Amino acid sequence: MCGRYATSHTSVDLTSQFEVGLMSLDAELEADYNVAPTKMAPLVVGRRADGSADDAPAERELMRARWGLVPSWAKDTSIGTRMINARAETLAEKPSFRRAFAKRRSLVPADGYYEWYTADEPPAAGGKALKQPFFIRPKDGAALAMAGLHEFWKDASTDSWLVTFTIITTSAEDSLGHIHDRMPLFVEPDGWDAWLDPAPRPTEELLELLTPAAPGLLDAYAVSTAVNHVRNNGPELVAPLATSPE
Repeated sequence: MCGRYATSHTSVDLTSQFEVGLMSLDAELEADYNVAPTKMAPLVVGRRADGSADDAPAERELMRARWGLVPSWAKDTSIGTRMINARAETLAEKPSFRRAFAKRRSLVPADGYYEWYTADEPPAAGGKALKQPFFIRPKDGAALAMAGLHEFWKDASTDSWLVTFTIITTSAEDSLGHIHDRMPLFVEPDGWDAWLDPAPRPTEELLELLTPAAPGLLDAYAVSTAVNHVRNNGPELVAPLATSPE
């Protein structure tokens, strides 16, 4: 799964990299090196203007949204904590994700994401199994374009709207599978138009746009266990340990 990630790129960075034409931000994005479920984070979505041609690409919009998808039919937002990830293998059929997959697809920008490796050795008597956090990021420093889905949920008590999202995952590639058996899926730049277009597309066509990271694209290295605590934040969380475990 993907349960924690980092994002430090500015709105200018993301607008340039993702060729964003619209922005609905009430303030500049703040760096967050410990994005956890229920936090607000940047999201790129596709918006088709009223009256535009069916074959015209959707305009890209940068916004903030809350991590943890809340379907429009949910009674409250608590369900979002259980829907931070959507498995690629079942998202087209699962009721919680099916409607979003059909027309509310998005990109989740990230510097990289964290995974926890559990040691094979049994813990000492009375102890807990060692879980070592690793940070996984692109070698070139560009923002990752993690594949996501988003939903709009209306709070009946206040008539206010909340945008929420989930990150799509798959089985981890061999070079990362030893850390964790799941990893986010990504969308390559040449597939962004099709993925973000809210118009319905065949399921097979959409699934073909989702790709694991190309071999050699990502670096993975051990980081401090300080990231385990959500209240900790700062660039030191993504700094490699001086002595990295095997």
